Amino acid sequence: MAWLSRCLLVCISLGFLSAGCTAMGMPRPQPNLNFTVGVEGVVWCKSCRYRGYVKSRDASPLPNAAALLRCRNGNRALSVWNSTDRHGYFLIQTGKQAAPFTSNHCKVYVLRSPARGCRVAMKPAWKEGARLRFRRLVTLAGGMQGRFSAGTFVFAPHKRSKCYS
Repeated sequence: MAWLSRCLLVCISLGFLSAGCTAMGMPRPQPNLNFTVGVEGVVWCKSCRYRGYVKSRDASPLPNAAALLRCRNGNRALSVWNSTDRHGYFLIQTGKQAAPFTSNHCKVYVLRSPARGCRVAMKPAWKEGARLRFRRLVTLAGGMQGRFSAGTFVFAPHKRSKCYS
């Protein structure tokens, strides 16, 4: 008897939720909505006092570092590059070609630092790459974009006294 009442309660709840979107005034998703992926992050050089040095982080942003979004799912692969701006920030944006991938299929890599004296990858190790973390949905002119974060990438000099650019 308890099992039957639980089944009935679940069935009623599911029916209410499926009808609830339109009943509560929420529009149904458009079937042909363009959905892309954007991945952002920041690249720093620890301990070197380059332009834009942030004392609280003891780090400087690294402009012109190449960031790579790499996704793999079976035979399919996707690679999209972008560079950091003067603040060390990057935003990699994909087109519709990202549709066959989930965030679990993707990682971001910063293979090397553009500063000669700051080439040791501290976080994450360059071979590991950074996993994507969902942050928010962004409305763009052509549709919606799922915006993910790859976090921060930190490089350091081999020896602290060797911070030349």
